[in-house]
Amino acid sequence: MSRDLAKEATDRGIRYFLISFVDLFGVLRAKLVPAVAIGQMQRDGAAFAGFATHLDLTPADPDMSAMPDPASLIQVPWKPEVGWLAADLHVNGEPIEHAPRHVLKRQLAVAEADGYRLKTGVEAEFFILRGDGRAVADEDDQQAKPCYDQTALLRHDELIRAISDAMLGLGWGPYQSDHEDANGQFEMNWTYDDALVTADRHVFFKFMVKELARQHGLRATFMPKPFMHLTGNGCHAHISLWDRAGATNLFHDPAGELGLSTLAYHFLGGILTHAEALTALFTPTVNSFKRINAVPTVSGATWSPNAISYGANNRTHMVRIPEPGRFELRLMDGAANPYLRAGGLDGIAHRLDPGKRLDINMYEPGAAPSGIPRLPLNLLDALRAFQTSTALRGALGSGFVDSYIKLRMVQWNDYMRHLTEWEREHTLDA
Repeated sequence: MSRDLAKEATDRGIRYFLISFVDLFGVLRAKLVPAVAIGQMQRDGAAFAGFATHLDLTPADPDMSAMPDPASLIQVPWKPEVGWLAADLHVNGEPIEHAPRHVLKRQLAVAEADGYRLKTGVEAEFFILRGDGRAVADEDDQQAKPCYDQTALLRHDELIRAISDAMLGLGWGPYQSDHEDANGQFEMNWTYDDALVTADRHVFFKFMVKELARQHGLRATFMPKPFMHLTGNGCHAHISLWDRAGATNLFHDPAGELGLSTLAYHFLGGILTHAEALTALFTPTVNSFKRINAVPTVSGATWSPNAISYGANNRTHMVRIPEPGRFELRLMDGAANPYLRAGGLDGIAHRLDPGKRLDINMYEPGAAPSGIPRLPLNLLDALRAFQTSTALRGALGSGFVDSYIKLRMVQWNDYMRHLTEWEREHTLDA
């Protein structure tokens, strides 16, 4: 039975609710609703003009109704009188086909009908910058290899602990925080869960990190590649498929190669087969391709994939198998929409073969065997691959694919109308 949000407000001292959703670009939108009105909102939804966000709607379309999901309720740790809610978008009583949270829920329903329950975890990387966003906040963070630097971590101790304490209070099970490979870069991990729960928490996590950084006079960014000489922000996803009850990990097989079941390898086959098209979702911005196609950074490695390959416990591949029973997908970056995931179930449906893993260092020049496909070099190539993928159209819905392509192409064309200083330097005397 659905939780009564009006009662939750009374019991937990919540005076206001943020009814929130993310659009196709992953931008978080919300309305602030007083607790006395939440009963009506739970019944009828909060009204939004869809054209005012990055959704494929026009000013002539009816209002969207954002129906809050009571199961997603998060009491904002630094402002406990406010409750945050993820919402599902409807128009005229019907779900909006291309709304990201609906896209994920539809895929999870298909998986459940087949007896599967998808669980995910994320490694969310971000930079802590000065308030103006122009440079890392810690001027003393200058090591060529700053990863796991204890002193740099502790110089941001107040902010990192504030975020970790918030997750502890929410019951997310945070278990580690560290300084990452780039100067000014950090990563925080919390316990994996059902895919929808993880996606909702990931959306809130990004909001929380940015807001708590602001309160400390700083700026946090999940931008894929904010500095060309430093490692970019990845968002590695850990994926496993369980039985419908969530009790048995169906990817785990002690007798299977590297502890993975045949089902797991078919799922992996789907990810690899559709990887080129999936870059449109997993690396969704112009800037994203400066992360996955980067030259080595000052630390010596980008820690990002540039080819479609998988290996064992080997971070130079697009997919890593860190231990039995799960995959780590290393393609996604900090701009990826937490609700947009696809590809693996098609691999199971069609028993796709991922091929043999590569036990090589993919960063070594000339190491990759001939014929290993490369990832797209830019957003336009990724969008073209995504647009023509019949499998992803089937999984995500043609309405979503067409809307996503339409809005991202507007962004690409806007980028192409932008004149850079590089062009002037290299072409002015042509």
